[in-house]
Amino acid sequence: MDKIKSSKLDCTGQPLYVGLDVHKKSWSVSVFSRYGEYKSFTQPPQVDTLVNYLRRHFPGGEYHSVYEAGYCGFWIHDQLQERGINCTVVNPADVPTKQKEEQHKRDRIDCRKLARGLCNGEMEGIYVPAPWMREDRTLVRTRQAFVKKRTRCKNQIKGMLLFYGIHLTDEQTFAPWSGRFIKWIESIRMERDSGNTALKAHLEELAYLRQLIAKVNRAILKLARSEEYATPVTVLKSAPGVSTLTAMILLTELCDMARFASLDSLCNYVGLIPAIKSSGETEYVRGITPRRNAHLRWILIEASWVAIRKDPALMMAFAQYCKRMGKNRAIVKIAKKLLNRIRYILKHQTPYVPCVTE
Repeated sequence: MDKIKSSKLDCTGQPLYVGLDVHKKSWSVSVFSRYGEYKSFTQPPQVDTLVNYLRRHFPGGEYHSVYEAGYCGFWIHDQLQERGINCTVVNPADVPTKQKEEQHKRDRIDCRKLARGLCNGEMEGIYVPAPWMREDRTLVRTRQAFVKKRTRCKNQIKGMLLFYGIHLTDEQTFAPWSGRFIKWIESIRMERDSGNTALKAHLEELAYLRQLIAKVNRAILKLARSEEYATPVTVLKSAPGVSTLTAMILLTELCDMARFASLDSLCNYVGLIPAIKSSGETEYVRGITPRRNAHLRWILIEASWVAIRKDPALMMAFAQYCKRMGKNRAIVKIAKKLLNRIRYILKHQTPYVPCVTE
């Protein structure tokens, strides 16, 4: 009797590439193999639904997935990795895109180009921090968000006073918001209760934001004293211009200094490189690159303004740069030098030594 051949599909050892265009209410999915596209479909925003589909239709396959970094963070990456599906998270600006795909943008097209790029080996994933590191980073970023809201609230109060012809002196305009200054604003009386209520509401919002920032500051200080951060924070604080807050921003944003193979790759991540456009014999330098880690670049430049006052070597370098460029461009170069030293002391866990020639 002839043996009956099994019709069960077996994809053992075959790589499959899955592109995900993730949204809050649905995911667009495209599945590619080495021979081209297999299928594109829409599913609920659930990892288990995708995993069950792949294992049912492609049993034994080597699954590789990709999606763009965005509002959903990294929880999809974590759950796919836990279920044995390799996942890559990419910067949306780095996804290879055809001109016609830009002109006719749809979810189905987006997931296809993600799967196609992954299949062709064109996708370079971004670094995915550990879950505990993400939470620490969120705490530090929350403080920065509250500080921005506080600044906006202060500007709204000053704008309201100016709107009603209550002018501030130059000393009041640029002075810090002390308790005495806030009491002076509280003593201002408008012609009607409606105006007084509006001004009081802004002042209450300011007071609430100050309380929140103080609470988050205490939490960050407590975190800086924990086992994971105590040693690197102490080492970083030895560098000029680096406070506890600055150290925590650096540590939570960089996560692991070993992931940067060189100073150039680190500066590229931070955004301390020029934006260059070159073609043939022509080269244009358009200032500092707009691509950056916004949380790192500003804090490093702020720290550099302090560092040039405390480190004679950096002060001398700054003076030399200022002879051939403006101060704002010069301080960017100092920030790169400071970043190089920060990289060194973090890698070797050794305190900062000023006046070191380079």
